[in-house]
Amino acid sequence: MKFERRHAVLLLGVALWNVVTFGTFTRNLWAAYESGEDRATGYWVAHSVLIVVNFVIAGLLGSLGLRAWKALRSSGG
Repeated sequence: MKFERRHAVLLLGVALWNVVTFGTFTRNLWAAYESGEDRATGYWVAHSVLIVVNFVIAGLLGSLGLRAWKALRSSGG
C-alpha cells in the first residue's frame, strides 16, 4: 500500500477531532466536579484516565500525520 497525502490528512483530522471532543469533555467533567456533583471516586478516575489516554492517542496520531505530511512534501508526493 502506498502512503498518500490523504492518509496524512486523515491522521491529522482524527487527532484534531480527539483534541476537540475530549477537550470539551474535559471542560464538562471539570464543571461537574466544581459544581459538587456527587459521584463515586471511580467515576472521576475512570473518566480522567479516558481523557488522558485519548489525548495521548491524539498526540501519537498527530505526530504520525505531521511526519507523513512532511515526508510526502519533501518527496514531491
